Amino acid sequence: MVDGRQRDNAEFARAFIAALPHSVALGMQVIDVSPGQAVLEMPYDARFVGDPDAGIIHGGAVSALMDTCGGIAVVSRDAEVLGTATLDLRIDYMRPATPGQAIRAEAECYHITRSVAFVRAVALDDDRDRPVATATGAFTVERAS
Repeated sequence: MVDGRQRDNAEFARAFIAALPHSVALGMQVIDVSPGQAVLEMPYDARFVGDPDAGIIHGGAVSALMDTCGGIAVVSRDAEVLGTATLDLRIDYMRPATPGQAIRAEAECYHITRSVAFVRAVALDDDRDRPVATATGAFTVERAS
């Protein structure tokens, strides 16, 4: 509840992304948000290619997508959570994303304490059986007073 009202997590997530210039620049879009879970997508964009010969999106763009998705999973878990910051994020890159395909991040806030939230995330392209990357992270929890 926020000021006696239920918070619309999807609307909150869109505002969260709009407040982050790098998320806007990368074209991140909210696909789905439910309590403690978030799905974001980043379209393929040649401006973010890290290997021009292969057309592969740079790992930094993938990590930004996963980090942002993890943060949204945290703030969507509980309406008392107003904000978050990344404390630690470990990303394991499994394979390059397929050139020309959007990348989707799915994150789950699986445990939360008064001040720290724990998240798991995966980045996928059209081949959902073979992740592009996986991540685990810890995020700060800023609660309403």
